[in-house]
Amino acid sequence: MIIDTHVHLDDRRYDEDLDEVLRRARENGVKRFIIPGADPKTLDKAVKIAENHEDVYFAIGVHPYDLDSFEKLDFDKYATHKKCVAIGECGLDYFRLEGSDEEKELEKQRQKKVFIAQIELAKKYKKPLIIHIRDASRDSKELLLKYNAKEVGGVLHCYNADEELLSLANEGFYFGIGGVLTFKNAKKLVNVLPKIPHAKLLIETDGPYLTPMPFRGERNEPLYTTLVTKTMSEILNIPLKDIKNITTQNAFELFHIS
Repeated sequence: MIIDTHVHLDDRRYDEDLDEVLRRARENGVKRFIIPGADPKTLDKAVKIAENHEDVYFAIGVHPYDLDSFEKLDFDKYATHKKCVAIGECGLDYFRLEGSDEEKELEKQRQKKVFIAQIELAKKYKKPLIIHIRDASRDSKELLLKYNAKEVGGVLHCYNADEELLSLANEGFYFGIGGVLTFKNAKKLVNVLPKIPHAKLLIETDGPYLTPMPFRGERNEPLYTTLVTKTMSEILNIPLKDIKNITTQNAFELFHIS
């Protein structure tokens, strides 16, 4: 089987045909789905989807683009739910920083404060982290190590191919690989993929975003994890069935699902 460890099924772009999206995926071997907690406004929707589908799970977290939501979110209410498997999507994203150098630095500090808080919550609830990193590898790694996030581990969602982060494999962290692997300009990720321990590889879509080739530009969906596993199999020269087995077992171990 395949497990889509990161798919935004609570996104409005699935509202009209969610059951059909899940049916297509299941019929092609995708048997588990994890909705990251990226948007507090749709969190209740994510919980309902997980409650209505035995093979769907969710996470709770605050994305670095939505810091103002952190104080308003009742983590205890959601993190103790039987279908909640992780804390996140949380992390650092310096890509959109604007303003003066002082303003950028203040925003970085805000992001770090909320990320640290969520690392501590993950340890409190004994849940792994779903980690978002963009243009912030060094600071992200520093915080994960400093605040002992290896107690719970986690996944570097949409791994950005930065080799500086590879050492986190020795600290209990996994690497989420999605549709970007199929892009023609993904040479950096293609080159670094063989350096990731097989026991730390996970499959994801980040649907409805980052649709793999040859469907790039269309809505992404869990079915397309089959394209990611196929590409991974070809790059690593490992039989497809072994890629599926390895990444599925890794997801079971990190998120404590079966």
